[in-house]
Amino acid sequence: MKVYTGGGDKGKTSLFSGERVPKHHVRIEAYGDLDELNSFLGVIAALLPAGEQAVRDDLEGMQSALFLAGAWLATTPDSSATAHLTPMPATAAKDLEQRIDALSEVLPELRAFILPGGQPVAAWAHVGRTVCRRCERKVTHLIESTDGGEGELAAIQVYLNRLSDYLFVLARYLNKVLGTPDTLWKK
Repeated sequence: MKVYTGGGDKGKTSLFSGERVPKHHVRIEAYGDLDELNSFLGVIAALLPAGEQAVRDDLEGMQSALFLAGAWLATTPDSSATAHLTPMPATAAKDLEQRIDALSEVLPELRAFILPGGQPVAAWAHVGRTVCRRCERKVTHLIESTDGGEGELAAIQVYLNRLSDYLFVLARYLNKVLGTPDTLWKK
């Protein structure tokens, strides 16, 4: 199978539901940012220190969830193609909350703003967090522009909100595991 088709050479691409739209369409922007986030999760997983299998499992699960989300973003809500999509698990955001709580147990209480950075893998988690927030903004824009505030898009929005929280806590956790304290913001 060839990777290239030439179908997008004139600035349009196909949604999963079949429509041809400009490559700058709000749906394309939303799932393009989601794809970028997924790649950053892969970078973080590749840089994890040995012994962090639970975090690696978290990240792989998140990458899979982002594939599900991307399929929903690439499909118009009234399309028959939605019948072929897997819904975001109802517990996805709650599962992230449990993992956030588990990672937070070993962290000192946060009483001030911290600067993104520290160990390279933690810095990448902070970058992932900011890309996740951008994804969330794009999804909220998509919801508002399509009146799609119910159902899967709303669940994806909540998931992204929790995922950005997870990535923040993960950055702090990785710095702690690797012996680097948080750098507090000084006014």
